[in-house]
Amino acid sequence: MPTDSIATLSPGDIVLNAELCDIFGCSPQGGMRRAKKTNTLVIVTNHIKSIYDDRWEGDVLHYTGMGQDGDMNLSSAQNRTLNESPTNGVKVHLFEVFKPKEYTYVSGSV
Repeated sequence: MPTDSIATLSPGDIVLNAELCDIFGCSPQGGMRRAKKTNTLVIVTNHIKSIYDDRWEGDVLHYTGMGQDGDMNLSSAQNRTLNESPTNGVKVHLFEVFKPKEYTYVSGSV
């Protein structure tokens, strides 16, 4: 699904990784992709291949964040960006992966 801008995304839309990068101006890899060009943070939860245990419980996503050892540090890197998103002006957009290379848009400003 080619998309020209963030505004044209709707929940359920599927984009390829290259399209996701073009839309947001973000990195092609990682679960937390900060894009200063669009003032966004793209969150990707991969349900087929991940070292993390991201999961939904009801309508709440338990997202692991950045870091592989010990407790998550909410004051560093993109964990901080996500933690402060209600006040820092960065719009957060969530994608889920259920099939290789397909990113399903969930919502923006989650």
